[in-house]
Amino acid sequence: MTRGTADDHARADDHALAGGLAAAAGRLLLAVRDEVGFADARTLKDTGDLRSHEHLMAALAERCPGDAVLSEEGRASVAGKRAAGDDRAPTGNTAAAARLAAGRVWIVDPLDGTREFAEEGRPDWAVHVALWTKAGLAAGAVALPAQGRTLRTSPGGALDVTAGGEAPLRVPEPAPGRLRIAVSRSRPPEFVQRLADALPLEVELVPIGSAGAKISAVLLGQADAYVHAGGMYEWDSAAPVAVAHAAGAHASRVDGSPLEYNRDDPWLPDILVCHPVSASTLLTGIRDVTGARPE
Repeated sequence: MTRGTADDHARADDHALAGGLAAAAGRLLLAVRDEVGFADARTLKDTGDLRSHEHLMAALAERCPGDAVLSEEGRASVAGKRAAGDDRAPTGNTAAAARLAAGRVWIVDPLDGTREFAEEGRPDWAVHVALWTKAGLAAGAVALPAQGRTLRTSPGGALDVTAGGEAPLRVPEPAPGRLRIAVSRSRPPEFVQRLADALPLEVELVPIGSAGAKISAVLLGQADAYVHAGGMYEWDSAAPVAVAHAAGAHASRVDGSPLEYNRDDPWLPDILVCHPVSASTLLTGIRDVTGARPE
């Protein structure tokens, strides 16, 4: 189960650590943007991915040497990636057998939204750092570096951290009769368009880049829901879902079942994040337009 942030199963500083790691990786990525520039998008994407990954892996090895790590960039399938000026393969993830037996696993996406990161002026990309324990997601942070903020869990809920300080974060309730649904910029939202047409509400589709940026938009009141049925991985949603639960949001699979993490296969087909008041309407609408959970 991942319902509710498991404060009792996180060490006292895990919330702050997640936030600090995500924010530091975000600052590194802003520096990479300045250093590499935007002329060669592929080089910028690979350099950002790999430098952020190595930074997080080294920091976690130093701060939490007994914990397992699952990073998007630690997979065998990305071993051929190279950062600019670096011929080393990425540091690997904890072996699957050890990770599945571990009591504490950090699930990280060093750069969520590489497409947006490589487009000058776009702020809708993120860094994800989440901690999973046997009780579920225990802590998490989503850094939005180009927006100057980090959303993170805390022992008392969730925080919006900016240069001006920390403020409590609670998911706002949508306006009556209207729903703004965050959708992908890069993939045609055919399923979500059918859902929008079927709902008994005025629906606006709001294109936003990364999954972390979309869920953050819901928590910040810039959108009212995020519905995705095109497939993703655990690192795409673990940190945003940890923060969403801590901020009082509903987060589940699109059939209403719990989101589960630290599994053998990290593939997660779908997700729904919204204010609890909208969950029943959206889940019913999804069921009506699909007849079953979308694949």
